[in-house]
Amino acid sequence: MKIGNREFQTKGHTYVMGILNVTPDSFSDGGKWNDRDRALRHVEEMLEEGADIIDIGGESTRPGHTFVPEEEEIARVVPVIEAVKAAFDVPVSLDTYKSRVASAGIGAGADLINDVWGLKYDGGTDNGTDVPENGAGREQGSTMAQVIAASGLPCCLMHNRRDTDYRDFVSDVVKDLEGTLRLAAEAGIPREKIVLDPGVGFAKSCEQNLEIIRRMDALGALGCPLLLGCSRKSVIGLTLDLPADQRVEGTLVTTVAGVLQGAMFVRVHDVKENVRAVRMAEAIWPRAQKMKTKEGQ
Repeated sequence: MKIGNREFQTKGHTYVMGILNVTPDSFSDGGKWNDRDRALRHVEEMLEEGADIIDIGGESTRPGHTFVPEEEEIARVVPVIEAVKAAFDVPVSLDTYKSRVASAGIGAGADLINDVWGLKYDGGTDNGTDVPENGAGREQGSTMAQVIAASGLPCCLMHNRRDTDYRDFVSDVVKDLEGTLRLAAEAGIPREKIVLDPGVGFAKSCEQNLEIIRRMDALGALGCPLLLGCSRKSVIGLTLDLPADQRVEGTLVTTVAGVLQGAMFVRVHDVKENVRAVRMAEAIWPRAQKMKTKEGQ
């Protein structure tokens, strides 16, 4: 899969996506990288530590987060995307679920769109229960799917829903993602440009989060590479009874789980530690990666 000017293997190796939050209220690092110079220094640090791609976000998606109007989100992310692309030769992902923000980010040089609502936020609903209640930022023109299709860029589409009344949890997650893939196909997004994310921490209990991490292989039938994003999340805090700034070790275990299940990406805050965990896991279990490739997962 080509992202920016780099070819990424979709099977056989796990890449590290470094998180750059330019938000005042992110659950783990809110306000730390809002300043352009500090953001660039942090990107430089993540690249030195081995990050393969940088994910830039302008709105926190933590539980109870404050909704950010589109224009404000654009004002946050566009200058940072432009600055990162000018300063570094690295693919940049834009973390947004709003099509107008995605359009602006693409214009600024974003190489991948990372949508935590799986194309279901602004005009692209596959069923009426999945979309968020707050529709204040919903684009009335092009949908997110149409924006991504027109750009020709790859995308990461995450599982999310408003209704958490699951009948058969893992099967329902798969069905929801099938709905996302239908929306992508209808808009003309090629399947080979899609990465799927099981959505750890979104519309799931702690037990369900643990289950979907353990059962990522169930998403293999959808035929898309996977991204696992567990870094410092509440499932780790609740399991270990630790605050966000003490969840590195727990995150590393989830990263190893991602490697063993053939994840294409892990999305993390602590790049150095997770790069080392990936390398060690791949050295110990090279057959696991090869078997995933052979099985087409």
